[in-house]
Amino acid sequence: MFDWQGLLIIVAKSSVVYLFILGAIRLFGKKELAQLSVVDLVFILLISNSVQNAMVGSDNSLQGGIAAALGLFIVNYILKTLSYRYASVNKALQGESIMLIYEGKLLTEHCKKAMISKEEVEAAVREHGVKSIEDVNLAVLEVDGNISVVSDDYKKKTTRRRKAHKAIVKQQ
Repeated sequence: MFDWQGLLIIVAKSSVVYLFILGAIRLFGKKELAQLSVVDLVFILLISNSVQNAMVGSDNSLQGGIAAALGLFIVNYILKTLSYRYASVNKALQGESIMLIYEGKLLTEHCKKAMISKEEVEAAVREHGVKSIEDVNLAVLEVDGNISVVSDDYKKKTTRRRKAHKAIVKQQ
């Protein structure tokens, strides 16, 4: 006979573990998959191994594994749906993007908040084909962990705009 109650318990325990891990990662900070270091990867692997028994207990049957996966899929679907429908839920789950550089200036307080070193920002800037932080108009740590960099020789454009503005003012 099928142990429906045991499988529902596995679904419930898996859901609770999922929510706990999600909350703990949000609380203790994250860089997301795009910015994982070796330490972060090892941490995630060990966490997954440490909570496996909490989800399925001694049940290592196919049905137990499917029940655990089903619980995770259900909770994930619910959170994705709520995140899509409600901006406040999305912000709570995903966080917000953080500006790291503005008009060639590194925003050190924002970097501290994001727990990203100057060296990591410099590496991201170089990965985008920009020589230095001073040449960046805008760099943002996105919620997915990627760092977006915008730089179109903004200093030259700003200078051109100022000259054009001065010329317009002189004409008036």
